[in-house]
Amino acid sequence: MNTCLSILLAISTHLGLDGNYNNIHPHARCTVNDWITGAYYNSEKNISYYIGKKISNFEIGLVTGYSSYDVAPMIRYIKDGWFVAPAYEKPGNYGITIGYEL
Repeated sequence: MNTCLSILLAISTHLGLDGNYNNIHPHARCTVNDWITGAYYNSEKNISYYIGKKISNFEIGLVTGYSSYDVAPMIRYIKDGWFVAPAYEKPGNYGITIGYEL
């Protein structure tokens, strides 16, 4: 799929984490030959920029904008608008983010 620009909105919930996270994520994306790049308002209420690759129902790449790392690995499983992604809050506290993107 070659889409120069998509404007998206994701709604999410965070399971297994202690913090109070943003659940509304406006998102702009460019997709060219399954390569993806974009920006979104993340769970920590910061702007995240990412680059990655779509492989089947997975998105794998690198993302910025989170307090734990300057640049972090990114992976999401996506099916029919629904997504699941691992989440990291602090040492020893991991969870998942589940959401829907339209």
